[in-house]
Amino acid sequence: MRNPKDVIKSLYHFEAMATYAQTSPDFDHFFQKFLDGEVFAGSWFDHVQGWYTHKDDFNILFIKYEDMIMNLHAVVKRMCTFLGKQLDDESLDIVVKRATFDGMKKDPLANKENVPEDLFDLKIGKFMRKGTIGDWKNTMTVAQSEAFDSIFEEKMGGLDLQFTWDINEKRCE
Repeated sequence: MRNPKDVIKSLYHFEAMATYAQTSPDFDHFFQKFLDGEVFAGSWFDHVQGWYTHKDDFNILFIKYEDMIMNLHAVVKRMCTFLGKQLDDESLDIVVKRATFDGMKKDPLANKENVPEDLFDLKIGKFMRKGTIGDWKNTMTVAQSEAFDSIFEEKMGGLDLQFTWDINEKRCE
């Protein structure tokens, strides 16, 4: 999972590049589409809630994007434990190095540089842009953030989800 405010920003840029998507005229329009679940991937709220409420039924490991950015090594170790897979230190370091945002951004198999132009217009932007935490603050207004917080609490308040909204929070579970 990724904090949904950064998901909104990321999907906004993704939509602009995706030739098969109906592009929003501006961020305000896209923001409302996201809240209404009318974006390419559907409702973020329904998707996360649906899987998260059944995580124990289906033995699902939830990993937060922000935790991977802040401490990928610890997250990879958690994944190994969950999968019952033991990696030696050298193998673990290789996985971590290749799975960093910068490592994947340089890998054409991960960064979608070779995607056909009829799917993505890469002249508009990169498939993997920034990978930062809190970039939503550079686009979302205070009013939008407050509106989102209210809707988030209404739709997700019953779940024990905690997100890192800004890299300066430095929280890693």
